[in-house]
Amino acid sequence: MRFFVPLFLVGILFPAIQAKQFTKCELSQLLKDIDGYGGIALPELICTVFHTSGYDTQAVAENNESTEYGLFQISNKLWCKSSQVPQSRNICDISCDKFLDDDITDDIMCAKKILDIKGIDYWLAHKALCTEKLEQWLCEKL
Repeated sequence: MRFFVPLFLVGILFPAIQAKQFTKCELSQLLKDIDGYGGIALPELICTVFHTSGYDTQAVAENNESTEYGLFQISNKLWCKSSQVPQSRNICDISCDKFLDDDITDDIMCAKKILDIKGIDYWLAHKALCTEKLEQWLCEKL
């Protein structure tokens, strides 16, 4: 028990990564400047991010040969650098860990590169879940 209290305090005072669980409206506000980027409307993007990561910056999904990180579930196989896949092409020129904090500026920059190169269907959730009935993904507060 003596070790628990100091360890608990260290965890509170020095969190390793500042993560954020966004709401639909918070994320809509942050992504409104890329509304229409690559022909993708904001509601499509909000829907895709929800079904990809649940708006959670610390979302991590491990697959057979790669791991996906952050809001946009960006893969270490092509887009970012990690120790798991040292031969990654690292197209976004960034460490994958950067996609797990609450600053989504770098996430957005990499997502835009993905949109430029692969398009919105890079995210499998888009085609299956985010092409129709997008009104529910609008935020009234914008």
